Amino acid sequence: MINQTYVDQYREQGYALVPGIITPDEAAALRKDMHDLADRLSKDRDIDATWGSARAAVAEAAKTKILHCHNVQFYSALAARLIVDPRITDYAAAMIGTENVQLHHTKMFIKPPEKGSPFPMHQDAPFFPHDRHTMMAAIVHFDDAPIEKGCVRVVPGSHKLGLLEHEGDGAWHLPFDKYPIESAVPAPAKAGDVLFFSYLTIHGSGINVSNEARTTVLIQMRDPSDPPTVDTHRSRGQGMMLRGIDPNPIPQFEG
Repeated sequence: MINQTYVDQYREQGYALVPGIITPDEAAALRKDMHDLADRLSKDRDIDATWGSARAAVAEAAKTKILHCHNVQFYSALAARLIVDPRITDYAAAMIGTENVQLHHTKMFIKPPEKGSPFPMHQDAPFFPHDRHTMMAAIVHFDDAPIEKGCVRVVPGSHKLGLLEHEGDGAWHLPFDKYPIESAVPAPAKAGDVLFFSYLTIHGSGINVSNEARTTVLIQMRDPSDPPTVDTHRSRGQGMMLRGIDPNPIPQFEG
């Protein structure tokens, strides 16, 4: 059941943290799947996704790391079921204002204990801009994410500013002096909570200085009738319908 309060907050503030969307047991099972996945992937490749700009912005980030994996639904059946779960997609539809919700991509992030990397403040929009800006993210928490774990921080209402000019090449970020991480509003979460935010909402996160990992999956979604303005950031799962139908299907890939 949708709580309209969170929908209203999303539209006014650009984000909403909805508590307890999945159960603690579900979160624990997904957490184990994600850590097992990271262990498998780490055996033959580097899965550290720390931005170079993060190391430049935060001195303590020099020796940090964050483990990641794109398209986790292809590695975990639990993750595949999660991204089409109506408890998540119904909220996404209500917040976007559509009946149809389409996948753009997913990412797993594990911030290791005592050295989990930060993310400088940024909007997601420069990475994959869309015509009507319906793109949003849902961060599903599989363990508790208090401030000391480097929880997500947001700038409420910043989605109303439109697309801002970013710095950097590829890993775009906002000016460090104008948007320091510590100045943003923290959104601490419990296992099972989901943080929804517009891709225009300014956000970032601090270093995990706790003795426990912070484990999440990010699901990036859009209205399928909202076309990208730049052909970029394609992924294997892009275009999958998470809720409803694609009213104007255009093949994502040929062959």
